[in-house]
Amino acid sequence: MGHGMRVLVTGAQGCIGAWVMKALIERDIDVVAFDLSADFRRLSMIAPAWAAAKVKAETGRIEDCDRVKALVRDHGITHIVHLAATLIPFCQQQPAAGALVNVIGTLNVFEAAREAGRPVRVVYASSAAVWGPPEAYEARPLGEHEPPMPSTHYGVFKHATEQNARVFYECDGVSSIGLRPWTVYGVGRDTGLTAGPTLAMKSVVMQRSFEIGIIGPIDLQYAGDVAEAFVACLLARLEGAHVFNLAGDVVTIEDFISRLDRLRPGAARLITAAGSQVPIACRLDDSRLRSLVPGIPKTSLEDGMGRTLDIFERLKAEGKLD
Repeated sequence: MGHGMRVLVTGAQGCIGAWVMKALIERDIDVVAFDLSADFRRLSMIAPAWAAAKVKAETGRIEDCDRVKALVRDHGITHIVHLAATLIPFCQQQPAAGALVNVIGTLNVFEAAREAGRPVRVVYASSAAVWGPPEAYEARPLGEHEPPMPSTHYGVFKHATEQNARVFYECDGVSSIGLRPWTVYGVGRDTGLTAGPTLAMKSVVMQRSFEIGIIGPIDLQYAGDVAEAFVACLLARLEGAHVFNLAGDVVTIEDFISRLDRLRPGAARLITAAGSQVPIACRLDDSRLRSLVPGIPKTSLEDGMGRTLDIFERLKAEGKLD
């Protein structure tokens, strides 16, 4: 299936990056990993030991335009999964530094695709953070036609990226798909504003107490599903510049804790939550993605949580859970 495909994954060593590499390796597709480090720590938690050896690891900064162009050119890249980003807390504290990664870094990826001398398909991570807080919208699931009203710098940067992607198609013919994940959970999710649910599951396995730093409703999306969605978009024959919502299971943090307690009795004694609600609307409609791109999976929250706990327990038994 993957013959003739060479995929550059930027931000490859992050959570979604690790799951995307796993999904590509399982399809026998050539992968070049680009990130600040060549540490396959997250991939090694979810994939067999031989998986990392199948990947060509390159290190560098996404802000370095010449480096990104050289990677695409020298490796004969045909497809790019662009995941390199700094997350909401960093962008709030250091907006200019965040923009260099999130806005300039993405422009570098699209310039590299435009100048490759052959068609290069780009699939990139936008974010549900392009949406404003729930009270900014009517109480119904939001489709892609609704107006973005981001309440964070990160959300503004992601919205800019979607618009830049549109211009690269209209002016240069670079086809792309942007996906807007909400709260991604699963083994390897350990940084960012919404890493709390995953860190809570890890803490239950380690028998340690943990406080989730947010409250209220979130949309939980299993990391394996999110990765499969990126790969499905990579393999799709869709031309143009598209942006799609991703929808998972909307629950409150409080409900998440009670579900965790049902899966692992006693969890509710270890896990608490405090803080404020995430200022991002969480009732999203992803029917357009599902109608236009085949093969978008949907793991139930109970199954996804169960799988996550099982992997953490296996890693603990192997002495690999720090």
